[in-house]
Amino acid sequence: MLSQELQSYIDSLIQPRDGLIAEMEEYARQNGVPIMEPAGIETMLQLLRIQQPEAILEVGTAIGYSALRMAYALPQAKIITLERDEERFKLAVDYIKRAGMQQRIIQISGDALELEEEVAGHAPFDAIFIDAAKGQYKRFFDIYSRHLKPGGMIITDNVLFKGLVYNQEAESKRVRSLVKKIDEFNRWLTANEEYDTVILPIGDGVAVSKKR
Repeated sequence: MLSQELQSYIDSLIQPRDGLIAEMEEYARQNGVPIMEPAGIETMLQLLRIQQPEAILEVGTAIGYSALRMAYALPQAKIITLERDEERFKLAVDYIKRAGMQQRIIQISGDALELEEEVAGHAPFDAIFIDAAKGQYKRFFDIYSRHLKPGGMIITDNVLFKGLVYNQEAESKRVRSLVKKIDEFNRWLTANEEYDTVILPIGDGVAVSKKR
């Protein structure tokens, strides 16, 4: 992980967002909604700009922040996004409607572990972004990676989990269990011979996996 001073310096270089995106960031901050950290999402968007995907699957909509950031950055892309929390799903519906992106961002409500059949109707995907229940990362990856095109990319957020993955000394038993699952996922992912994977120590840790 980067030092707090260096991370703050990098964040200070990121141009401030305005309009609806700034409003969403403020809502997330005030209401404890997890959205991708600034350096993390800017890195992801740059990777996607290089790749130029036409079809993206997002596992974990939350309030629609990442989906809208991807839609703005990639005018040619269609995004399928999954969310199980009803309140956040409704908020995302409103934000996406206000952005006029209903035709490009297709929302599906429900548990991502149970939505493969519905998602398959929109496959294959050029890129997949996983940012949902961290204890289920491997299951999400297993389910949806089969709908990724050869050469496609899977981006997974929060894989360093506040730096706890390398010392696993969290006070809470629940957090220790979650950290253990993330660590096991990271080790499985980086050893997976079907993908070339790198873990970037930015934001809360971003894994970038390219399908061979």
